Amino acid sequence: MESRLHDLIALANEPSSAKRRELLRGVTDMFFEGEGHGSVEMGLFDDVMSQLAGEMEEAVKVELAQRLGEAPAPPRGLTRTLASDSIAVAEPILRSSALTDDDLLHVARTQGQDHLRAISQRASVSSAVSDAIVARGDDDTLGVLLRNEGAVLSRTAHETVVDRAAANPALHEAVIDRNSLPVDLLNEMYFMVEAKLRDRIMEKNAGMDPAMLEAALTAGRKRVAMDDGALPADYAAAEKEFRTLRAKAKISPQVLAGMLRAKKTTLFLVALADLADVDFHTARKILERREMDALSVICKAADFDRSLFLTFALLILDPSDEVMLRARAYGELYAALPRESALRTIRFWRLRRTTGDVAAA
Repeated sequence: MESRLHDLIALANEPSSAKRRELLRGVTDMFFEGEGHGSVEMGLFDDVMSQLAGEMEEAVKVELAQRLGEAPAPPRGLTRTLASDSIAVAEPILRSSALTDDDLLHVARTQGQDHLRAISQRASVSSAVSDAIVARGDDDTLGVLLRNEGAVLSRTAHETVVDRAAANPALHEAVIDRNSLPVDLLNEMYFMVEAKLRDRIMEKNAGMDPAMLEAALTAGRKRVAMDDGALPADYAAAEKEFRTLRAKAKISPQVLAGMLRAKKTTLFLVALADLADVDFHTARKILERREMDALSVICKAADFDRSLFLTFALLILDPSDEVMLRARAYGELYAALPRESALRTIRFWRLRRTTGDVAAA
């Protein structure tokens, strides 16, 4: 070791970059060959290696970072410096266990998307670091973070990614498939996503533990959608008419179909929302978007028979939609939907209604 040290001292006096690279590799080899470096010795290694690395071109620093990324306890100052270097240099360090949360937070708050994505792929990412990534990450970065089940996301971070997903369909699958996504937020995604992803939501609801369902509903009541829009101009009149009909016991599923045929749309929606126990805005969204699978969930939960569901479908859809040709498929969709699954799903659509009732009280 002593002769090796003399050789390295001689190399330190060489001005050429090639000799300096050889010196860096020599010092790095000495670091890895030793065991249990004391604090003073570790400090010396850190100072010397940091100074030499700062003089090297990227390719040399990449090689160094790859070696240090595999070390259980590399020099602290050097690893922090390399973590903020170019992504080619930083990536092996960012994916290693060498950095503390404070180190990672510094990188997440000061570096670009490549660095954020590298951190997002770590075997584990703390809630604090995930929050920083969600705050600064673009949608591609969020997708990487969401697909990493080793990343812990806070409730607030999950809410943020759901809000972001509303404007970016590319995030939908990553959000829906995330195992740790709170169930109320999973169901909030229902009206954002395409049919195959809605099926996944329904499947998750069907297998949900009742205690988890109650916890999710409690959490969901604290997050109320505020962007449903204003009520229609005839809402007050329709609600008054509905209350009169209900007082006379003249409300039934068949009466609802009559309202729809008569194009009393707002009255129909008020009545449907009441019978299905969902809020008006959810019912209106289903009607305006012609959401047949969502309509089937409401009708199944309200225990309407299949013929009534098909009547609603035929009245809601445009003739140009070839509804008669598709009636059989709609009927099969309705028959295949378990009522228990519909009931669990619709409980999440009642959150705004429940919250509103509590607020009004």
